Amino acid sequence: MTRHIDDTATIVTPQPIGATVQIVVDTLFARIKSEEYPTDTRLPSERTLASELGVARNTVREALDVLENQNVIRRRPGSGSFVTYRSKTPSRAFDESVADDTSPLDHLVVRGILEPEMVRLAVVNMTPRQITELSQTLSALEAINTDMDAFIELEEKLYSQIAEGTGNPLLASCYRLTIETYRQSFRTKLRRRNLTPRRIQDYQKRYNTLFNAIASRDVASAVEFIKLHLVEEQKLLLQEF
Repeated sequence: MTRHIDDTATIVTPQPIGATVQIVVDTLFARIKSEEYPTDTRLPSERTLASELGVARNTVREALDVLENQNVIRRRPGSGSFVTYRSKTPSRAFDESVADDTSPLDHLVVRGILEPEMVRLAVVNMTPRQITELSQTLSALEAINTDMDAFIELEEKLYSQIAEGTGNPLLASCYRLTIETYRQSFRTKLRRRNLTPRRIQDYQKRYNTLFNAIASRDVASAVEFIKLHLVEEQKLLLQEF
């Protein structure tokens, strides 16, 4: 049975593991807690981690087994290991209170402030690897036809990857709060209600356009796109009320 892990704990497994494996587990968990590897992002490959930590690849694999058993990461065959851990610190209560006090219009206003600059920085600073990962997320998103929950999850991941791609940890953290606020508010329910298959297709086309602008390092087109996208979001919001 998986044990819940609090934010100050190290991971203690039901069965004893080697000292080196425990060190790798603790190192990776510390990085995840500090958001060096944020929620929903992919960990470096086993080979990369083994080289970086100076251990055998089998040691890294065993450590990842431990983290997966504790629901800290999730492995996806052919894609890698992704962080699923979410902080349970007291600041979460603050996030929830912010969500309670934030109206859909408030949320859209903040997006209007953050997203144009976030996209601009992402176009300039995203690494080839980050762009490849963004492409993989877009491909998964484009494969969805009717699964609203899966679409919303991948949409949040897409935006999170763009935020991380800015290279600005504070901006990325601010945007993660925006996503959390959206997730905890009633806006998500409205989103599900209005996310028809036709609208899913529309969003897929929009995000494909955004990705192409980012991948081609076209700052002007990417920023102009996100501004127009936010205008369309505002129109949709007005239709909901």
